[in-house]
Amino acid sequence: MKIYLASPFFNETELAAVERAEQILRGRGFELFSPREHEMRDADPGSRAWAEAIFAMDRDAIDACDRMVVLNHGGYGDTGTAWECGYAYAKGIPAVIVHIGEDANLMVTEGSAANITLKDLEGYDFAAMPESPYQGSMF
Repeated sequence: MKIYLASPFFNETELAAVERAEQILRGRGFELFSPREHEMRDADPGSRAWAEAIFAMDRDAIDACDRMVVLNHGGYGDTGTAWECGYAYAKGIPAVIVHIGEDANLMVTEGSAANITLKDLEGYDFAAMPESPYQGSMF
């Protein structure tokens, strides 16, 4: 099964969470695409060509995945991660939201198949995709 891991990775908290999720998912034998590992730092960051290449690579990886895992750090959100989540929803790709933060946006929680914790990721059944509605504070 191919899983796309959508997550911000711009500070130490986000990096620790995405690295842990990568470890869990690979440890379970999933084929994983994590944008953090495909940053294209050898290109000219910020250039139009760089942006187009990153966008196409990530979009194509979403198109090729069977499931999406989204690390949600709460209400502050990350626009790239939100876009990835919405794109997967529009394409009919089930998303599992892993809640790291204290709250969540209803557009993310309601557009997902399941809402779990990082610990739950260790045993979540991606074949059966059991639903679990979000129970925390949302806006």
